Parts: sequence; C-alpha cells; structure tokens
Amino acid sequence: MVEIELDGRKVEVAEGSMVMHAAEKAGTYIPHFCYHKKLSIAANCRMCLVDVEKAPKPMPACATPVTQGMIVRTKSDKAIKAQQSVMEFLLINHPLDCPICDQGGECQLQDLAVGYGGSSSRYAEEKRVVFHKDVGPLISMEEMSRCIHCTRCVRFGQEVAGVMELGMIHRGEHSEITTVVGDTVDSELSGNMIDICPVGALTSKPFRYSARTWELSRRKSVSPHDSTGANLIVQVKNHRVMRVVPLENEDVNECWIADRDRFSYEALNGDDRLTRPMLKQGGQWREVDWQTALEYVANGLQGVKNQHGANAIGALVSPHSTLEELYLAGALVRGLGSDNIDYRLRNAQFPAAEGVRWLGTSIASLSSLQSVLVVGSNLRKDHPLFAQRIRQAARRGCTVTAINAREYDWAMPVAQTLLAPASGWLAALAEVAAALAQEKGVAAPQVVAQVGDAAQAVARALLSGEQKAVLLGNGAAHHAQASSLLALAQWIAEQTGATVGYLTEAANTVGAQFVGAQPQSNGLNAAQMLSGGVKAALLLNTEPEHDSALGADAAKALAGMDMVVTLSPFKTNLEFSDVLLPIAPFSETSGTFANAEGRLQSFHAVVKPLGEARPAWKVLRVLGNLLSVPGIGFETSQEVLAHATGVAPSAAALEQIPAERLSNRTAASAAAPAGAAVGEPVVASIYQLDGLVRRATSLQLTADARLAAEGAAA
Repeated sequence: MVEIELDGRKVEVAEGSMVMHAAEKAGTYIPHFCYHKKLSIAANCRMCLVDVEKAPKPMPACATPVTQGMIVRTKSDKAIKAQQSVMEFLLINHPLDCPICDQGGECQLQDLAVGYGGSSSRYAEEKRVVFHKDVGPLISMEEMSRCIHCTRCVRFGQEVAGVMELGMIHRGEHSEITTVVGDTVDSELSGNMIDICPVGALTSKPFRYSARTWELSRRKSVSPHDSTGANLIVQVKNHRVMRVVPLENEDVNECWIADRDRFSYEALNGDDRLTRPMLKQGGQWREVDWQTALEYVANGLQGVKNQHGANAIGALVSPHSTLEELYLAGALVRGLGSDNIDYRLRNAQFPAAEGVRWLGTSIASLSSLQSVLVVGSNLRKDHPLFAQRIRQAARRGCTVTAINAREYDWAMPVAQTLLAPASGWLAALAEVAAALAQEKGVAAPQVVAQVGDAAQAVARALLSGEQKAVLLGNGAAHHAQASSLLALAQWIAEQTGATVGYLTEAANTVGAQFVGAQPQSNGLNAAQMLSGGVKAALLLNTEPEHDSALGADAAKALAGMDMVVTLSPFKTNLEFSDVLLPIAPFSETSGTFANAEGRLQSFHAVVKPLGEARPAWKVLRVLGNLLSVPGIGFETSQEVLAHATGVAPSAAALEQIPAERLSNRTAASAAAPAGAAVGEPVVASIYQLDGLVRRATSLQLTADARLAAEGAAA
C-alpha cells in the first residue's frame, strides 16, 4: 500500500493506483469526463487536472500514479484555474443548445460548466459542425457537434462489448467519432454507450424527445429476460414507462444492461396490449368483464375435470413469469388433482427433478475464470452480460473453449472450438473426457475411438489454472441427450476441479424449478401436453408457437383441446384460445425472479396495470377460489413468496435459494442413450426470447433481429 496526502488527509491506496482512485477512496470528487471506472485510462479530456506538489504543472488525476508521500491538492487555486481553463476550451466549439438537448438535466458537461465555466466566452469564431450519422434503430448520433472526444464510447466497444464499432478519425478540430465506413452499431450491449456519454452526443433513439429527465420518476426493478437478473431503474411519467437504465449492482450486472433489457419497454405501451378479458363465441372475440371471464374459465375447467378427470387439465407456464405466479399456477393445477405443469417448453428431454439446476458458481466469479468450456451456447447473444464477464476474464488470460454446431463470433479470443452437429455434442464432450483420462491416467467414462488434437487442447486448458468452469448453454439444456451431457460435464468437472452449471435460459428458469413448476410425480411434461395429452390447458405468459420446441404443431394440438385459457399481457394465441385474460407484465406487478446463481430478487410494480389488466398471481388466486382450491387465499404477493419459499411471513425474505436445493449432479449415464433421436435443439434468437422483446419495435429493426428473421425464413 502507498500513503499519500490528499487535500490535507492521509489516504492509503494500492501501489499502481492513480490519484483518481485515491480520491474515490477518500470520497473526494474530482471533475472528469473521459475517466470511467470500468474503462481503461485515456486522459483525453484533462478536466481532472490537480495540483501535485513539486510537479511543474497541473497533472491529470486519472493518469498520475501515486507515490509514497505524494501531496495532492484538488481545490487549490492552481488546480481550479487549470480545470476552468480546460472547461473554456471544451466549450469553444460546443453548441449552445441546452434548451433543446435531450441530455439536458443529466449532462455531465452541463453540470460541470456551472461550477467551472465562465459567464462569457473569449472566442468569437464560428463553431465547428459535425454531420449526424445514422447508426441503427437504437442510438441517435444526430448531434455529434456536441461530442467532446472523451472516447468513452470507443473504449466501451473495444473493452466491454468486444467490438470496436466506433472510432475517431482525423485530427485537431476535424476529429470526429464515427463508424468510419458508415456501418450501424450492432452490439447487443450498444445502449450502454448512451449511459456513459457525458454529453448529448449519443442519445436513445426510441426515447428521444419523449420526456425531460426531471419529469421522470425513478423506480427499481429487475429484468424479465435472460438469467442474469439485471437490476434496472425504470423511469416513469404519467403511469407510462418511458425509459429503462441500469441500476448498478457489482455482483450481478455491474453498471451495464443488455439492449433487450433497455429497449423492450416499447412493448409495454404497444397496440398489441390486452386490456380487457375476451371470450371467443361463435368464432368471434368479444370483450367481457372479469367476473364473466373467470366464471367461464372455472366452469370450463370443472367440466373437463368431471368429464375426463383431473389429469386432463394442464398448465404450460413461461420461465419469464414471476416466482409467485409460477407457484400459484402449480398450486391451482395440483389443487384440482393434476400434476401437469411444466415450464420446459423448448426442451427435448424431461428428466425427473434431481435438484435445482443452476450456474454452479456466482455470476461475479465469471470475471475471474482462468479456463472455461462452454457447451451448446451462442454465449454472446444468449447471455450478453455473462459473455461480457467472460470477455473480461479472457482479457486477463482466461482460456475460452467451446463445443458448438458452428463457430460464433463471441467478440473474444476462443482458443479452441470443437465443431459438431448437435447429434455429435455428446461424442465431442466424451472425446474431451477421454483426453483428460489420458492426461491423468484414469479410466474414461465412455469409450472413444480416437482423441483429436482439439479435444486434447481443451483438456489441457481445463487442467490449467485454479478457477475454471464447464458451462452448459441453452442448446445443451434443450438437447435430446441433456442428461448425458450433464453427467459427462460433471465427470470432467470432477477431474479438473472445475465448477459445472447451466447458463439457464430465462429470468426465472431457476425459480421455476425451485417452486416445482414441473411434474413432481407422474404428471405430463410440456411435450406430452402439447402433443394432445390434455383436454384443457392454461397458458401462462407463453406463446407455444414461438416458445415451444413443437412450434406450429403446438398450435394444431391446442386447437383440438376442449378449453385453452391464455393469461397474457398481449392479444395472442387467438387461433386456438377460448379465453384471453389480461395479466400485468413485470412493470405492472410485484414479484420475484431467481437468476442463474439462485439469487432471489423481488421488485414492485412501477406503474399501475394498463386498462383492466391484473397481476397474474391475483387472477390465479381468484380462479383457485372459484374452483374451491384450498390454501391459496393470499392477500399480497409477499405472502405468496413466503409460502412458496417456506419462510414465515414475519421473517426476513430469502435472498438466495438454499444451497441444499441447488444441484447439478445427476444419476444419468454419461453414455449416449440407446436409440435416442437427436435433432437440433430449439433455442430462441436474441430478440425472440419472450413476448416483450418480440414486440419491441426498435429491437426488431436491429441487425440481429433481421438475421434471425432471414434464418427462420430460410
């Protein structure tokens, strides 16, 4: 540690730290633009000039290493005058358009100009003009004349997103940030550039000119999309979600969110929203009141039970639903005498529950891995924030290896990829296991004819380092040999000292397992239900045509059922449903998500439900009351959560799923199941994951969405 004196106070910081780091530790604010704690140091803006004793001139705090006994003054006349001079230079060419700037009210330059700017300018020359650029549907670069060349956006692309999509061309007053050849900005993390831009040069295209920052209420929430559980600040005006930005949480999403977390809010205000219950009568849809709709559903389910038995009723639930909704859906179905409930709509194999499948390690630890093997995942698109953490690990020397059907651009160095069709993943993993067995002189779990160089390279990578992981992606989870893949991954992890886990697909995949949203004894799984195994189906927050492995065939099976009840925020499943019940999306209800590491994160509604929509947990509770299902008369979602997690309502809520419930161990064989048919696993593309992103207009205009649409059409 090194001790310095900062504004008369002693501060101890690690050797190699900069003066800025010491100031942060001491709680002293030094004005800055280009410095960002998550990015490399550029020292472009010079706004952070400070007075260092014995230095001949003011020094940039962000790029001046601390030395033992150094004396630094951040508020001396020398420092203040230097900072004021820099501000004067920054404002020479800056347009005076604060009244119409979309960044007004949350602009670093505006804030610091109040403290360090002059009341008039000494420069009378014409200001420079930088022409606007069209970089896609998410980021607006309409006013690049405001850019102060801090290069935060450039460094973010290089260092965090992994793709240098923006760069600086020319020199001096002709310098400008651009995509150089007129390309669009297509990174799945691109929206973070908007947050880190200290001026109004990069702004949100969907949000642009829709509200002023001081008009917005800020409310905490949790992302309902992938399994990161990114913490959000949802900004609201007149009971309408206007914008979503990240809430910093170092253990989960740091200070970043993926674009689908940021821009999917557009669907919340779309024309597709279902605002009143609807019944299909004579092939025509008509709006009805809640009492009529719920009584119709209750009578219909009771009729199916009386005619065909309780096992003819099933529930297909989305892992993007809250833990409370999933628990009550299970309680309702089981209260009727059925065990037919499943969230695994895209799965090809349905093993009996052996524990809650999870990441196998903490999310934060992904940043410090030294070796990782990813099986069956387009990591960058399926889990953008996990990929970002592994990208940081790769920058520090982590060896990344993969088994996939094709090579993906993960925007990080991948040391080795074993390419095989999905039917060959188990053989490829067995080859890695055999290579490990050779290295360690132990018996391999599966006989392999030959071990190739690539498998040996993967095995050696897993044997090196201390922190390592074997991660199974969405493709591996939905695979027809999922249990065997897990068993083999478990063996490899045991031999190498690695953790093994699932990246897990959705916001509540882990929570769905925790509350038993899958058959616990002899119930039908999702594939059996969608193949006509039930006569009545409850569809909670799901669209089987898009969300299930059966696709269009699921719609045909559902059309042949006696009753299909859709609980959704949107007008969907119209072809085969008999009833549509409008439920609240994540922004309009309270609930809990369990992310990939088993962290339970509760949130409240940020706006009131649109129209006559109601929180799904309330709808399910009332249905249960109408059907005389005992034990679900809950008054609040907190009561549901306490009951679902087994915690007394008076006690503190669980923050983590108990360790004894989390398990990636399996009794399955590592050998290929005899005669198993193996097709390509069904995996949703980045902007087709759930109903919200599918209806977010701007996300559907991105390059990723277009590529997915072209692939589906082909």
